[in-house]
Amino acid sequence: MAESGEPETTVDKREKEEKEANSTTEEISFRSLGVTEVLCEACAALNWTTPTAIQRESLPIALKGKDIIGLAETGSGKTAAFALPILQALLDTPTRLFALVLTPTRELAFQISEQFEALGSGIGVKCAVIVGGVDIITQAMALAKKPHIVIATPGRLVDHLENTKGFSLRTLRYLVMDEADRILNMDFETESAS
Repeated sequence: MAESGEPETTVDKREKEEKEANSTTEEISFRSLGVTEVLCEACAALNWTTPTAIQRESLPIALKGKDIIGLAETGSGKTAAFALPILQALLDTPTRLFALVLTPTRELAFQISEQFEALGSGIGVKCAVIVGGVDIITQAMALAKKPHIVIATPGRLVDHLENTKGFSLRTLRYLVMDEADRILNMDFETESAS
């Protein structure tokens, strides 16, 4: 160890750099990114100990209410990257029909709903999945209960906007387009096929 006034050795510098790198890694948590305690507890219940790369990059910005465009692979934690800021904002301003998540497939819609419900279990979040292949009357009744989060495929959402009395998106505060490239391609394919 270098005494006061003596220059640090290379070994001392390496040890110091390793300690700084380890402490930086240890400091990155959902809490340090600005996620509220009740949602940090939900993450812990799901055994999420450390935020993923997409979460580390997007959460601080999204929690400030800024728009995000994110690109990450399947399984990288994208859903939590948009769900946590929505749920935290919902805690601040409890409102029905607060957020809409558009997704290209039924399977993704149900997966996203499961994540929202798991993360929001401690705050009583209500979700409605609006997709084709499911009874439209049952979905209309779910929308009439005014859930906090609506997860929908574009075609079925349009059906409800046109045919379900009393349903509108006027109170929405958040819009997420999950796999936006696929959603936009679906729309363009429909247009060009006509």
